[in-house]
Amino acid sequence: MASTIYVAFLRAINVGGNNMVRMGPLQESFERLGFSDVSTYINSGNVLFRSTATDPRRLERKIDAMLAAEFKLPAKTVVRSWSEMEGLLKIIDTTWRPDPDWRHNVIFLRHTIDSAGIVKDLAPKPEIERLEYCPGTLLWSVRIDGWTRTAMVKLPARAIYKDMTVRNLNTTRKVCELMQRMKAEESDSRGRSRA
Repeated sequence: MASTIYVAFLRAINVGGNNMVRMGPLQESFERLGFSDVSTYINSGNVLFRSTATDPRRLERKIDAMLAAEFKLPAKTVVRSWSEMEGLLKIIDTTWRPDPDWRHNVIFLRHTIDSAGIVKDLAPKPEIERLEYCPGTLLWSVRIDGWTRTAMVKLPARAIYKDMTVRNLNTTRKVCELMQRMKAEESDSRGRSRA
């Protein structure tokens, strides 16, 4: 059965000395769930893997249950497939231009809050920040000199914050690069098996 390449974004681990999880044991736990080609990228909870499962929501529930049982974490995982990440990267490339005065972050949304209406609800301040919705994601840009005055500064105090996880642009790009490499390796191995 064909497998799909996924990334699991774990929220709020190894941040400010809280919810500390070592990547080696985390990788082993993912392998025990039956996932293959498991790898992690940096300590902020980015786990790449392959699975024959086709329902990302089911994967999220499975991973959340494992994190609670093995690491005592009340985590809410966001799972994205390679095709979803590839589509997101195309949107990023047409939306954001390099500008040293701006910082860019990708906010991954769980399905429970995934709605275009979230932008209006969060009420960004257009003079210092931009917030754009694309399915499953918010693209948040902020002027570096306005960082402490953004509407998003108060986001951690809101209930919806528990249903999202943030990655900076560099981390998002690197995760996409690693997933693309996994895809290329898959194509290479198929070519070798046919030869």
